[in-house]
Amino acid sequence: MSKICQITGKKAQRGNNVSHSKHRTKRSFDVNLFSKKFYYVEEGCWIRMKISAAGLRMINKVGLDAALKQAVSKGYCEWKDIKVIGE
Repeated sequence: MSKICQITGKKAQRGNNVSHSKHRTKRSFDVNLFSKKFYYVEEGCWIRMKISAAGLRMINKVGLDAALKQAVSKGYCEWKDIKVIGE
């Protein structure tokens, strides 16, 4: 799986390293991404997701079920991509 947040859809951006002499070389700005385990109450199971810090704040604000439904409706992830632990 690539470095994309499953909740917000954030991914790495491209940019430049700029030296003191203004010489530019390409670099990537990676997203603050980590693997996190959640208990999904509606299904009664544990799930593992790759989310960013902004995705974690969104889950804390609106709840896991609402954040997952919003991510699926926007096309950031699909229900089959969410890994259920213990199966």
